[in-house]
Amino acid sequence: MRRLPLFVLPTVLFPGAHMPLHIFEPRYRQMAARCLETDKLFGLLYRNAAAAGEYSFDEGGTGCIAQIDQFQPLPDGRSLVVVIGLERFTVVDGIESESLYHEALVEDLEDDGERLYEMAARRRASVNLFAAVLERLRGAPRAPAVDTSRDVSFQLAAAMEVNTPWQQALLEMRTERKRLEAIDAILRESLTDTPDSSE
Repeated sequence: MRRLPLFVLPTVLFPGAHMPLHIFEPRYRQMAARCLETDKLFGLLYRNAAAAGEYSFDEGGTGCIAQIDQFQPLPDGRSLVVVIGLERFTVVDGIESESLYHEALVEDLEDDGERLYEMAARRRASVNLFAAVLERLRGAPRAPAVDTSRDVSFQLAAAMEVNTPWQQALLEMRTERKRLEAIDAILRESLTDTPDSSE
């Protein structure tokens, strides 16, 4: 277990993904200053934007550890940062402290055992499906490079525009195979709904 400051947002950070953040609330300014003085790490935890009231640090809440990669202070005390997602975590218990920001005891969230050497073909199949969707889109951007030697599901999910509750559900899944199945379902639906650009 480790103790982490928490940044609660209506967004989901995936392992390996980069995310720009605008730090302007006093509590998160304090949190960013503390992170820069120590290990540059905090936990990004999803909160549904439609949820009412203060966030409750229920045991089992899942998020992603963020590492500050770039930091740009602004004259008025705000800052612009870029973070990269590291490993996932689950909240074990909230911590009462004098800090303005929230803190919690967390533990790493690891996948259930999979035979990773059997995932190579499965990963390639999802990457090929993703490329096929991009080819069908008019003016589609060039397909991002995907490293099939590591978890492909988070790489693909970070490149897709899907609603945040779906992203959070994907983050919580405990096997890459299940995540790829969920991603493939979205991609196949896109292929069905998207007209062929050659028509």
